[in-house]
Amino acid sequence: MTHYDIPATLTESINGWENPEMVALWTHFAKFLIDEYKDEVTYWLTFNEINMAANSSYLGGGMFVEKSSRTPESCVHQALHHMLVASAIVTRYAHDTAPQCKIGNMIARLHNYAYTCQPADELETMKANQLNLFFEDVMARGRYPQTMLNYYRDNDVVLDWYPDYERILQEGTVDFLSFSYYFTSVVSADPDKKEPLGTFVRQLKNPYLKHSDWGWATDPTGLRITLNELYDRYQKPLFIVENGLGAHDKLETDGTVHDAYRIDYLRQHIEAIRDAIGDGVPVMGYTPWGCIDVVSCGTGQMKKRYGFIYVDQDDMGNGTLARSRKDSFYWYKKVIASNGE
Repeated sequence: MTHYDIPATLTESINGWENPEMVALWTHFAKFLIDEYKDEVTYWLTFNEINMAANSSYLGGGMFVEKSSRTPESCVHQALHHMLVASAIVTRYAHDTAPQCKIGNMIARLHNYAYTCQPADELETMKANQLNLFFEDVMARGRYPQTMLNYYRDNDVVLDWYPDYERILQEGTVDFLSFSYYFTSVVSADPDKKEPLGTFVRQLKNPYLKHSDWGWATDPTGLRITLNELYDRYQKPLFIVENGLGAHDKLETDGTVHDAYRIDYLRQHIEAIRDAIGDGVPVMGYTPWGCIDVVSCGTGQMKKRYGFIYVDQDDMGNGTLARSRKDSFYWYKKVIASNGE
């Protein structure tokens, strides 16, 4: 329903999701979508990568933390609180008015490994995973986990709780959990170990994995681990709604693009999904990112390409916008036709 988009006037006039007025405005919009399309659309996601508001406040929450009277972290988590409440309200509405539909929400899943087997690194890794999964805790279980309340206390995060939020969250739990998965990260308790990679996520380089040109670790086994851990924790069906490789692609003179590296990446991850299904995990769907080259959200670049279809445009916006099918286009067509086989 919402993929990093909010009317600009609401970011400027009420500072986006920090303001509780957004709950009524957004639920009005979302209920309209359900009323209008419930007979055509079976599966709904309320927010795209809801946790990214914590990593990029304007992108994910449509707010300027510098304009808030709250501390930056209190501003961010106030916005997230309103988003979680709004999501629960709409989930309950969908259950009541369109019971044939299934509704979920999604996070950017950031699975973490400990830098070493030192207990301090393991503890830091546990905390990082708890922070990433608290969104799923709220949406799947209908309540804030104690770990997050402890985090608020320890980091002086002060929230104005939405009226009757506890009942709202309990009555609006999702039918399935979905997530984007691109890479895994490494966590250390040592503050001196800083090797920032990625865009919105601070991570350490894993020496056991290959990395893309933009520093993202290729880790299909991590996807299998993620699927198992999420199902063990929540016992709900899972949907991978983003997965893909951002890479430099070369358009040949004959209009072809030979992106065997993308095919290899996707094949490994689909095989990991197959293995997780064999483990007993109910994976209800998989959609890669993405179908066609677009400007990268993370870096603002066109040259960081994910699509099966090449678009003739460079980072400065120059080009004909002509489309060309990559090798991965024809390969993924077979993947779809065979349901992954």
